[in-house]
Amino acid sequence: MEDLVLELKKEIIEALNLEDVTPEDIDADAPLFGSGLGLDSIDALELIVLIEKKYGIKLKDPSKSKEVFMSVNIMARFIAENRTK
Repeated sequence: MEDLVLELKKEIIEALNLEDVTPEDIDADAPLFGSGLGLDSIDALELIVLIEKKYGIKLKDPSKSKEVFMSVNIMARFIAENRTK
């Protein structure tokens, strides 16, 4: 699971072009939106595309995406349970 968390941090940085952020800067339990990384709704769409392309997971219920993207750890757990690639 630690490998997946690190991989996700790197993927988030790359997908969202977070130039001044390193994986070590991202607290795996911190909120991705609001006070944590401060992501917005456009970033959420990028994350949805990321998990569809990279892990083969389609989010069928858009309202569920809010809870999936609460933190990197929650996202990693969701991917581990649902990945097809």
